[in-house]
Amino acid sequence: MTFAARLSTRARLFTATLGLTLTAGLSMGVAGAAHAETAQKTPATQTAEQKQVMLKGATTASYYWDDASGRNGDTGLPASGKPMQKGLAASPSWPLMTEGYVVYNGKKAPFFVGDRGPGEPSNRGIMLDLDAKTFAELTGGTFNPDTLGVDGNGGKGHIKVDYVITKWGPGVGKKNHPVAFETGAWGKKDRNPAEPVTLTQPAKAEPKKTEKTEAKKAEADKAAQPAAADAKTTELKAAPVAAAREEGISPALAVTMLLTLGGAGFAALRMARQRAKADA
Repeated sequence: MTFAARLSTRARLFTATLGLTLTAGLSMGVAGAAHAETAQKTPATQTAEQKQVMLKGATTASYYWDDASGRNGDTGLPASGKPMQKGLAASPSWPLMTEGYVVYNGKKAPFFVGDRGPGEPSNRGIMLDLDAKTFAELTGGTFNPDTLGVDGNGGKGHIKVDYVITKWGPGVGKKNHPVAFETGAWGKKDRNPAEPVTLTQPAKAEPKKTEKTEAKKAEADKAAQPAAADAKTTELKAAPVAAAREEGISPALAVTMLLTLGGAGFAALRMARQRAKADA
């Protein structure tokens, strides 16, 4: 291969190197801009949580505390045999050991059915007896261990609550909206339980953005931009400088020519220089 041919081959390789480098840089820049634009135009989507439960409804709830002492007319341990405790509730018809929770004024409290009741009050629509400690928490009062009642809640003895059943107990009892104790549903096996329902809960709200937070984020982004630009410039310079060094051109001159003339102008000037050498 002649000297001129070798120079021509090197020029083509050099031009190809420049073209690939600039194309890659341009593609990455366009892709980055497109990604940023998409990120700006497409806000983060929030999906609501869906959860299947056994039953959902509302009723009036009262409270009690059966410590088996007989002080409040109780008849011994709760029907389930479990000792009286926080979270143990009485139902006139749901199966024992049914699990769920109630919501009152935005406050949520879990319970399990460990006893039977209310009795006569269930004829008047009072279909749930919460334990006194849970009732106190929901109503802003305090449990009084001496009287087994609730103090400091403004005299509330009955409240309207929403209830959700998450798991039915394994025994007899009505697996649907509660009915009065006197119906005897608490002692019968339910062969037609309620169909499960799906609860849709709002997605968690994103943290509220403040001016101070936004300012800090803008400052961090601004500080990161020069570093990213320097890294990209170094990357774009590396390949042309290496190719220029092989051809005997000063790296500093190669970079200056690249920034002044652009990729295409630099390549054309390089080709002309090589042809001049070949002719000489």
